[in-house]
Amino acid sequence: MTITKDSMIDQMYRDLGLTGPVIAFGRQIEKELEERFRKIDTTAEYNQLKVINAMQKNRVAAQHFNTSTGYGYNDDGRDTLEQVYADAFHAEAALVRSQIICGTQALYIALAANLLPGDELLSPVGKPYDTLEEVIGIRPSLGSLAEYGVTYAQADLLPDGSFDYDAIRAAIKPNTKMATIQRSKGYASRPTLSVERIGELIRFLKEIKPDIICMVDNCYGEFVEEIEPTDVGADMIVGSLIKNPGGGLAPCGGYIAGREDLVERCARRLSSPGLGKEVGANLGVNRDLYQGFFMAPTVTAGALKGAIFAANIYERLGYRVIPNGSESRHDIIQAVEMQTPEGLCAFCEGIQAAAPVDSYVTPIPWDMPGYDSQVIMAAGAFIQGSSIELSADGPLKPPYTVFFQGGLTWQHAKLGILMSLQKLVNKGIVVL
Repeated sequence: MTITKDSMIDQMYRDLGLTGPVIAFGRQIEKELEERFRKIDTTAEYNQLKVINAMQKNRVAAQHFNTSTGYGYNDDGRDTLEQVYADAFHAEAALVRSQIICGTQALYIALAANLLPGDELLSPVGKPYDTLEEVIGIRPSLGSLAEYGVTYAQADLLPDGSFDYDAIRAAIKPNTKMATIQRSKGYASRPTLSVERIGELIRFLKEIKPDIICMVDNCYGEFVEEIEPTDVGADMIVGSLIKNPGGGLAPCGGYIAGREDLVERCARRLSSPGLGKEVGANLGVNRDLYQGFFMAPTVTAGALKGAIFAANIYERLGYRVIPNGSESRHDIIQAVEMQTPEGLCAFCEGIQAAAPVDSYVTPIPWDMPGYDSQVIMAAGAFIQGSSIELSADGPLKPPYTVFFQGGLTWQHAKLGILMSLQKLVNKGIVVL
């Protein structure tokens, strides 16, 4: 009897808890996606070369991995890393710091540093991500922008997901200082914005008010396309290092890249007026930040393949998926409307069961800070909260949408999706 590689792999899947029908269904879907996956690899190759070029241009050397402590004065590794980010993203300057604890804080710094009392913030793409509601003051919160006299206006997207240009034009006032553009969908069932569409929106905004600052929440979008929002006119892009650009190696941190004057204000908001970018010890994480950024294009490609695989698996089973199985992709997030709380929880149980860390844990809904409903989260990650690693989460409210993202490798993302399907099959929610 000849033992093939496929049969060996199938046995490994069975050892992990998958059944024959689930394995076969996954293999069929994967076969249909081969050409699309090749195109993703081409994008990853381009972005990989872009990052290497930025590192070589800035003469990255082993000395840049040295540890700094205390004030972090003269930290050449930190300063060079920020120039690498700026060059890779075609920006004038960047702030890349482990002291930024999450994407929400990075966004808050960018907003608070560049909005003064009496200024107005405009979101021309509808309601922002849940955790920004308290930052802005949509939901009252201590320390919000609203408490400091910054007002907020919003123009919702049209039902088909396109920009409501008339509403945006009407919302722009003399004191409209900044527009915040969220690239990814967050906990909303709207399309993720392509870089091209973001560029169209920025051009429209600046035609009406040339001095408006356009900031893009770039979370989950880095390296999905060949270009970034800074290539199409964004004044600032903001993101988290435990998402795409950290490549799964960055243990913490966030970044802001864009116009030098705006980034300098952000640095002074993070540290102190008069200190700016000159302080901030790296505490030994520089090598991880450099190497994570180096790995980011290929890690993002694996996560993107997992998202597309999930879309095609669940669309074939009759679920509404956003984006759908065939449309172009502009971030690594895949939304699936599970329709019932049982379906949402079963999906997350499958993702958790596929994890290399805490695979034995059963995720349960809880009152997570910053959200207006209970949220269930599945993540067996090497770095807490890292959503470039395999993870899934969703709020327990109709239509019980689960948001899947990450996977440091395509193979792990694939296992997670198949395990989520197996849990649904086991509970009788899906019949193959």
